[in-house]
Amino acid sequence: MKKMTPKKEQKEELGSAAGENVAVAEGLKKTYLKNRSACRVAFFLPGEAARGARKVAVVGDFNGWDRNASVMKKQKDGTFSLTLELPANRDYRFKYLIDDTQWENDWCADKYVKNEFGGEDSVIEV
Repeated sequence: MKKMTPKKEQKEELGSAAGENVAVAEGLKKTYLKNRSACRVAFFLPGEAARGARKVAVVGDFNGWDRNASVMKKQKDGTFSLTLELPANRDYRFKYLIDDTQWENDWCADKYVKNEFGGEDSVIEV
């Protein structure tokens, strides 16, 4: 599994005309709702990480680590994407599951934490 460190310098806070705060990273996009009680998180897995996959799912503590709850849509360029609305003011552990066999971390996660399987999970802070 390829692991890259989070690219904090690629993130920036942007204000929108609708009063939402948007945080952008190369692999993740966070859009905080006006009341800041929830955040729309757009997950992106680049084609080079998906390596010709047919199915990719975002699996994490926000969906009970259910392999089928959050299946991503494959784009024409081979990138996979999915947007979820998550309650704000907490951290979420997650990984990408590629073709039901291979686990991949997000290359632009906010941080990584060790898991009970001897590896690491991606973490998004919302």
